[in-house]
Amino acid sequence: MRILANLILISLCLHSPLYAQLAKSYSLGVHSISSGSLPASNSTNEIVVSRDTIWFGTDKGLCFTADNGFSFTSFANTNGFETKGISAIALNDGIIWVATATSFKQDNQSIPAGGGLYFSTNRGMTWMQIPQPVDAGLVDTLQYGVNRIKTLAITTTANNLSYDLALTSNAVWSANFAGMLRKSTDRGTTWQRVVLPPDTLDHISPNDTLDFDLSPSGGKSGLRQNLNHRVFSVAASNDTTLWVGTAGGINKSTDGGVSWKKFSHQNQLQGISGNFVVAISIQRSASSEIIWAATVNAESRDERRGVSFSEDGGATWKTTLLGEFTHNIGFKDSIAYVATDNGIFRSSDRGVSWTKSGTVNDNASMQRLTSGTFYAVASKGDTVWIAGPDGIAWTLDSPTTVFGSSWKVLRTYVPVGTSSKTYSYPLPFSPNQEVVRIHYSLQAGRAPVTIRVFDFAMKPVRTLIQNASRPGGVELDDIWDGTDDNHRRVANGVYFYKIEIEGAETLWGKIFVLL
Repeated sequence: MRILANLILISLCLHSPLYAQLAKSYSLGVHSISSGSLPASNSTNEIVVSRDTIWFGTDKGLCFTADNGFSFTSFANTNGFETKGISAIALNDGIIWVATATSFKQDNQSIPAGGGLYFSTNRGMTWMQIPQPVDAGLVDTLQYGVNRIKTLAITTTANNLSYDLALTSNAVWSANFAGMLRKSTDRGTTWQRVVLPPDTLDHISPNDTLDFDLSPSGGKSGLRQNLNHRVFSVAASNDTTLWVGTAGGINKSTDGGVSWKKFSHQNQLQGISGNFVVAISIQRSASSEIIWAATVNAESRDERRGVSFSEDGGATWKTTLLGEFTHNIGFKDSIAYVATDNGIFRSSDRGVSWTKSGTVNDNASMQRLTSGTFYAVASKGDTVWIAGPDGIAWTLDSPTTVFGSSWKVLRTYVPVGTSSKTYSYPLPFSPNQEVVRIHYSLQAGRAPVTIRVFDFAMKPVRTLIQNASRPGGVELDDIWDGTDDNHRRVANGVYFYKIEIEGAETLWGKIFVLL
């Protein structure tokens, strides 16, 4: 699940019937925690490192590891968190905030919606749930200095989900597409809509005389819509300096979110590559701070997707990786890592040159990530963690180990627990969108394995592996892409696979192909 990428194709739906939300919270308690050896899901959107703990936001809930992936503590399928997807995570010492997302069907479309927020003040031992912030009425006004700003009241959770969170010492900041930028200074009991510049102004302050509407959409409200009020990312340099990415550019405040200056592709000689800013990350050192942003083309034809970064507080921007759709940016000291639709890129010279991760194979477990898309990247020491729709993996990046030279792949599955069982997943599977994994296990010791696929009439279709050496004592996946031995896509239907393991009984399984 990557809700942000899908949302580009979905129009705003801000005025569907009001979703009842009560302004209250409750404790989930320690009974909500479950532990195991696998992540909560293979589709992961967020990675956040806090001390020795690595947190993952997946499409089936929140989980973390405190031992580099040997075990995971999961909050999925538990009271409160349920199986909601995680759209954002923010940590500050022992304080953790998490945003969740759901979806519903409307006019045969899947509409993303906010699933509420959760926070913990004791590193996840207990949690409080906060309903997704919504407003009453249709249009109201906000006092902004000497101005009364007409403001759209967001009365629904539809498209109103938190894509990013940031924490300062006295507030939590929430970036919302339909719900705009909001902050709470009372741990989510109340939320304040934050006034950002409209599309027509590059800066605002409370002392200005202003005439615009705070509204991400127009429509029936009669308000003037502003792309700069559609908010997707937020980061805090400190308690007073904030960075906010929207569909209209990057906004900076140096007075705690009161006054703002906007940076766009059009309003600077050295501007950002595109005005749709899906992520903002801050690279810090003892002597400098670099602002990095995933900047995608919005409405102007001369905008381009890529990465933009500023070494002078936004006065000028440099662009790199032009043409790549970037989802997230992480750092290890002076090294930048960029998660894109086309792999993980690494630069140690501030974007002058890049190396690419290549195929993510785990030679020990024979697991591999088949998707080249990655949504998140972060580092802990010399370990670099990546995640996307197909699983989580880590590699080392150190003076003695080349980045991406070896990988540890962490995927979740239903264990077979014995060498006499097998299954395929997903079931059914669509070769246009994914691969099917044939899951099985060997007894202790390596053995040659042959796997063949047959059609419903038991005619041979594809030999996946033949007498390939596979390790024993671990759960294994081998992959079929839905093509025959002549690399032609197979038709819809039922297929069978046969696993021959030297010294063991032959295993059979079933695959359903649905294009």
